[in-house]
Amino acid sequence: MNRSAVIGFLALAAVVLAPPAQAQGQYPSKPVRFLVPFDPGTGPDIIARTLGPRLADRWGVPVVVENRAGASGSIGFEAAAKSTADGYTIVVTANTFVLGKSLRPSAPYDPVREFAPVAPLAIGRLAMVVHPSMGVSSVKDLVAAASAKPGSIDYASPGNGTPHHLAMELFRQTTGIDLMHIPHPTTGGALQSLLSGNTKLMFLPIHVALPHIQARKLVVLSAGGVQRAAATPEVPSLAEASGIRDIDADIWFGMYVPAATSAPVIAKLNADVNAALELKDVREGFGRQGLLATGGRSEALGELTRTELEKWTRVVREAKISVN
Repeated sequence: MNRSAVIGFLALAAVVLAPPAQAQGQYPSKPVRFLVPFDPGTGPDIIARTLGPRLADRWGVPVVVENRAGASGSIGFEAAAKSTADGYTIVVTANTFVLGKSLRPSAPYDPVREFAPVAPLAIGRLAMVVHPSMGVSSVKDLVAAASAKPGSIDYASPGNGTPHHLAMELFRQTTGIDLMHIPHPTTGGALQSLLSGNTKLMFLPIHVALPHIQARKLVVLSAGGVQRAAATPEVPSLAEASGIRDIDADIWFGMYVPAATSAPVIAKLNADVNAALELKDVREGFGRQGLLATGGRSEALGELTRTELEKWTRVVREAKISVN
């Protein structure tokens, strides 16, 4: 075989034996970071730590959960926005992502301009509960009682600007009633105030409220915003109970990446996350935490982000809510 033939043979062999070009640039090819801008044990943290191992198995690379709490999530959101847009830093968050910006327009991140949506993850249903001494058994009864004596009914929350607080403000503004807000430093403190009868009304995550409802220490008036909660199928949603079709105060969870992340990477993340959310053990694990696994298109999460930012900005402005 002459020299030219040998060179040609070697070149052909190199082409045949080389790995495909696509595999060389395969995503992900190194550890992926789930950045959770809240403390361990919160809803976003539970979701991240549930999905992480399933996606690690699927990808063949480690998935590391990093909690970057502080300033109602702003510290983590700002860090994520400034990270490299290569798909290796992924934010797992609750709708505090948009609530925080509604409450603090000067917050150092923009949920629409600086982030690209990956996928909706889950919904946490909120229940409206009252102390039995209220003597009401429906949302319409509550509205009637509040209308008869404006400002006479106190409601509890874990503090200004929390989802519990804003949900009640949305309800108050939509129905036109006057309620008195009593903020507490923690959810536990607010719940104890309600259970003792010091305050009369509160929005609580359904899995937190359910044991007290079953023990007849609290009366549930609604569970779920637009749709009923799976844990209490016999209880009307807030929309049903109030007769107001679009009133939705449930907590939602989503996954985001920095805005400049490439479309193919986002598409892969969306497909793999949706596949993980279909796993039976994932859905059951979410259910034990009072969460409904959803999934869906990245475009749907993008639209939700924009509309929710507008909605809660309006609620905060009309209620004149301020936070430190």
